Amino acid sequence: MEKQENGTSSAFSAKQKLGLILGPALFLGVLFFVPLDGLSASGRAVLASTLWVATWWITEAIPISATALLPIVLFPLSGGLDLRSTTEAYGQPMIFLFVGGFMLAMAIEKWDLHKRIAMNVIKAVGANSSRIILGFMVATALLSMWISNTATSLMMMPIGLAIVTQLAEFVNHKGGETAQVSHFGKALMLSIAYSASIGGMATLIGTPTNMVFSAVVQQTYGVEVSFAKWMLFGLPVSLLLLGICWVYLVRFAFKLQNQSIPGVEAEIDRQLIVLGPMSPEEKRVLVVFGLTAFSWITRSTLLSRFIPGINDTIIAVIGALVLFLIPAPSRPGARLLDWESAVKLPWGIVLLFGGGLALAAGFTESGLAPWIGKQLNLLDGIALILILGFVVCSVNFLTEITSNVATASMMLPILAALAVTLDVHPFGLMIGACFAASCAFMLPVATPPNAVVFGSGVLEMKDMVRTGIWMNLISIVVLTILVYYLLPLIWGFEMSTFPEGLK
Repeated sequence: MEKQENGTSSAFSAKQKLGLILGPALFLGVLFFVPLDGLSASGRAVLASTLWVATWWITEAIPISATALLPIVLFPLSGGLDLRSTTEAYGQPMIFLFVGGFMLAMAIEKWDLHKRIAMNVIKAVGANSSRIILGFMVATALLSMWISNTATSLMMMPIGLAIVTQLAEFVNHKGGETAQVSHFGKALMLSIAYSASIGGMATLIGTPTNMVFSAVVQQTYGVEVSFAKWMLFGLPVSLLLLGICWVYLVRFAFKLQNQSIPGVEAEIDRQLIVLGPMSPEEKRVLVVFGLTAFSWITRSTLLSRFIPGINDTIIAVIGALVLFLIPAPSRPGARLLDWESAVKLPWGIVLLFGGGLALAAGFTESGLAPWIGKQLNLLDGIALILILGFVVCSVNFLTEITSNVATASMMLPILAALAVTLDVHPFGLMIGACFAASCAFMLPVATPPNAVVFGSGVLEMKDMVRTGIWMNLISIVVLTILVYYLLPLIWGFEMSTFPEGLK
């Protein structure tokens, strides 16, 4: 909080004050004064509104979820898009996939099923330093595929701290090197943050940016990206990055020795004893979750044969509704999920989704998207893999200082327009940007998992920057190669050609 000269705190920081002024100024300037040849009046209005929204998102002049409501005001009043079309974006089916998926995650967290899964995974991997890191990474990534990255890191961080404390007590007792404890603790905290972000890339509901991509593609091209189709590419990418990250942390960043960490098994056993035997509620939630995940994965190949018209959103909502129906035996009159828990849904993210989809609708319906594409024709003739690498790199580092959902919402419509100009398939550029938005590893403000582990007190800023910048660079190279060469093979399209069916 910025301090005023009289000693009282200001309501806005310097960055926020700049954003508050710059956003409306850009809006008015583009709407009335800047010459934009060939752009329709509605396209000009959408561009002006987008600049205001983007400025407030980047500077966080007001909460980014509140900024996401701006299109409802700006589009109709400026002539960019009518009110009905704008507000319809806030109710897209993909938003309800997120709502249903998050309710399933809330039930998993409510009955501590996620803790039991994590503890058993860590226990199964082993007790030497490198394997403990691997166990935490696998458990964290596995949970982040299905529940909030923030919730996962918040759960795993105290468990990691307990293990670091056990090691510190042992080293102090034996008179060992405290540097060993410091290195292991830093590697463990960063492994939790990194794997929470990487794991979320594997499934459509793993992180909001994945669903932003799916929703924009559905809205722009009328093409559905199913849960199973996403996993065909997302899961291998996530597993590869997870493996690379583990090797980097234990062999290069911190050079951990493969020695047993005393007290780890005892700490995990203690955590499992606290959890007690698996409760009936855990078993019932596990069954509902398992059936829902199975339905998502097999929907296009199996389920749709028997239930025509079913889609991933319907499956998610059915799974959520079932949780409200099934009793919780240990609590008479209670259900696996109650409304008091459900209302804690991250409604801010839901609004952020809606705002991003409203921008995408404005780009498409106003003619702004093709106009932007024409302005980017200077890129025509540059090798596609270089353009893809530049997009991945730009989004990766932009996400270090802005919300990844906001970044994806701003970039995807622009990349869709760029694909038309370059005559390349839009999925390559858009997927590259989407995945890059999940690979911000340098700064505490970049992602909630980074902020959570930084708050542990084990890490200093220099540790995060020094370690994270290399992970950023590694992820840029890996994502560029995989998206360029592997994605077209798995999803069955030609990267260098814009398909007629999408025009």
